Formats: sequence, C-alpha cells, structure tokens
Amino acid sequence: MPTTAPLSVSEDQQVLLFLDDNPVPFARYAPPVKIDLDTTRLVDGPHSLRVVARSSSGVEGIQNIAFIVRNGPAITVLGLQNDDIVSDVVPLTVTAYGSERTDSFVIKASETPQIIPAWVWATLLAFVGWGAYYLITSLVMPVPAT
Repeated sequence: MPTTAPLSVSEDQQVLLFLDDNPVPFARYAPPVKIDLDTTRLVDGPHSLRVVARSSSGVEGIQNIAFIVRNGPAITVLGLQNDDIVSDVVPLTVTAYGSERTDSFVIKASETPQIIPAWVWATLLAFVGWGAYYLITSLVMPVPAT
C-alpha cells in the first residue's frame, strides 16, 4: 500500500499500520513516519486504518481511522429510485462517469436528459411579454398639448 520504503525499525519504537481487519500489518516504520496510502488498489466502500504505536518503554497506543474509498465511476440512475413500486416496463437511463484520464470525453447529448420545467417557460414568456410592452410604450410619442 505505501509508496515509500520502510525505514529501519528499532525494536523499542515502532509504528505498525493495519488495513481493515487484517491481523498482519502492511507497513512497519520507526517514528516519525510519512506515507502515501494508495487507495487505487482498494475496492470501493468503507475501510479502516488501524495505527499501532509502541514507545521505547513498551507502552502501546492504538488509533482507528474509518474512511470510504470512492475511486470507481459515479453512477446515476434515472427512472428508478429506492423503494419505488413499479409495474410493466420501466425505462431506465444509467450514466456512469469516472475520473479516468485516458479516455476522451466528447459530449454527444445531455448527460442527464430532462425536460425544461413549465415554470421556466412561464417566466420566459412573462419576460418577453414585458419586454414587448416596454418597447411599444416607449416608442409611442406623446401628443403635445395645445
């Protein structure tokens, strides 16, 4: 997992790193330690990192850190939600886009096709109507008083 090589570990002070429930540490270092945890080798989902530190006097300290790995593509499903009651044929639109840097991304259509809401059309129509009214009233010349 780590991208740095372990330092020479003295038996009196050491830091052990465990991933999930594995009883065997994936790294053993002398403190202080700085590592890069490569999460691309982990499956998506919840994980835990357990850090065990032993002092030169033999006292042990433990810290558990829970984290969630999300390296896979983001998945969006339109047409079906949790606990929906369905019948007949259910049309689904599934989009899954990841953070791959090797693929070219060309937009051919809307990623999440949806209709334009009615309130947008009503607002647009009201704005155009007001604009026409303003234009007509500003172009009409007032009749001079005699």
